[in-house]
Amino acid sequence: MTQNIHNDVTTTATSSAQPLVIGGLIAAAVAGAATAAIAAVGEFAGISLVVGGAPIPVPGFAVLTVVFSAVGLVLALVLARSARRPRTVFVRTTVVLTVLSLVPDALVDAPAATRVLLMLAHVVAAAIVVPAIARRLSA
Repeated sequence: MTQNIHNDVTTTATSSAQPLVIGGLIAAAVAGAATAAIAAVGEFAGISLVVGGAPIPVPGFAVLTVVFSAVGLVLALVLARSARRPRTVFVRTTVVLTVLSLVPDALVDAPAATRVLLMLAHVVAAAIVVPAIARRLSA
């Protein structure tokens, strides 16, 4: 009997997290493609992707976007289980983290256009990932 209850709870928790995980991973992939496109268009337009003397490859934008989107997804999964209002906590937390992510971009050793491009990439990634995950969390 105890085993059946445990299996039911585990199955319910897994099935309720599935839309969140799938939606979050899709959003991460879309955001990764979007940030790579921003970098490629910027580079094509003559904006340097050299930061602090080291070039950032265009695929690096996608990779880092997907990695940090996955971190956001893990945060959402934890909040879904532990917070009374996971959507509210997630949105507030990610907005603060997005704003904080702009600080290094503003201070980095790079031309102004490069800094703006980096900030744009952060904002676009957040604009894709945060709502996609938040809408799958309970209010």
